[in-house]
Amino acid sequence: MIRTTLATISALLALALPAAAADDFTAPPTLRASVAVSSDVVRVGDLIDNAGSAALIPVYRSPDLGTTGTLTVGQVLSVLRAKQVIGVMTGDIKEVQVTRLARTLASKDLETAVASALERRFGLGDAANITVTFDRGIADMRLDASNTGALQPVATRYDARGGRFDVTFEINNDSSPTPTKLRFTGTAIETVEVAVLTRDIDRTELLKASDVALERRPKAEVTGEPASRDRTLGMQLRRPMRAGMPIRVADIVKPDFVVRDQAVTIIYQVPGVYLTTRGKAIESGAEGDTVSVINLQSKRTLTGIVTGRGQVTIQGASQSAPMAPAVEQTSSLKRDEVPATAALAQSLIQAPAPGAHVAQAQIPQLRVSQAPAKSE
Repeated sequence: MIRTTLATISALLALALPAAAADDFTAPPTLRASVAVSSDVVRVGDLIDNAGSAALIPVYRSPDLGTTGTLTVGQVLSVLRAKQVIGVMTGDIKEVQVTRLARTLASKDLETAVASALERRFGLGDAANITVTFDRGIADMRLDASNTGALQPVATRYDARGGRFDVTFEINNDSSPTPTKLRFTGTAIETVEVAVLTRDIDRTELLKASDVALERRPKAEVTGEPASRDRTLGMQLRRPMRAGMPIRVADIVKPDFVVRDQAVTIIYQVPGVYLTTRGKAIESGAEGDTVSVINLQSKRTLTGIVTGRGQVTIQGASQSAPMAPAVEQTSSLKRDEVPATAALAQSLIQAPAPGAHVAQAQIPQLRVSQAPAKSE
């Protein structure tokens, strides 16, 4: 009878237990193989799932910002047992990696932030032209991951004479109402991109691609407009310059097409007439420059414009212009205008003969081509 009663009670208990167990069942704590933390301590809840009320208990100091540390399973279980956390399921995990999350500020980004804070202030120009050097040679900077805000300058000081800056930034922090402050000091210099000589160059040399390099130099070192590299190629210097010197626009000129004492071709040109003769340059000049030359035939000094290499052109009839030993004249003048043209050419070629009449035959090798006169 007693046995029958016990069996009945046991059966009833067996029917009731599954429902109660389903309500009270808790998953066992399970170890994690990889952990990422954002604070300076590692807690039980970071290391295991289903930590329950023990989740907030600190157990380790976190690795340095942006770094990863490794713990063996034995080390972890030993610390957890000391905190009364037992029965942790480890599976086949052999070690646990703990990574400290961080926000990295690259040194280049910090330089840009300082340059932007100084841009168009204190007499400085664009941020892209401001070179920043920190006092302590700052490398990449790591902050706690909770610093998610942008760098906001809140205090900016600059000494234009020495180029010294002192800039303070604030960054909003998700875990604190007080923003994080960062202060930087150093020097900030406005620079310009300028062509620089790679070797010593004489005035007579033409600048080649290998002679010029682009560099950034302090703006104060380059007085006047700096020359770009493309603008210098094929040009000449106004004076000899040494390697490393920055080139300004004022330092370069077009190459000399005519050099002093050089034999040149002198051209006399008016509408309908084109005459050439030999001459010698009295001074050097680039294309478009006005130079003086000597007509080797008449020994007269003339002034003309450099129009090509070894070529000077005299335009208009206001000067005693030179003609060539082999003179060419082309004309579309009417027949009755030929004597006047020949007389003009004659006066331009020959040195005046005192008290003598200059005949047209004196014009050496003059060939006149004229258009036939129209019949009325």
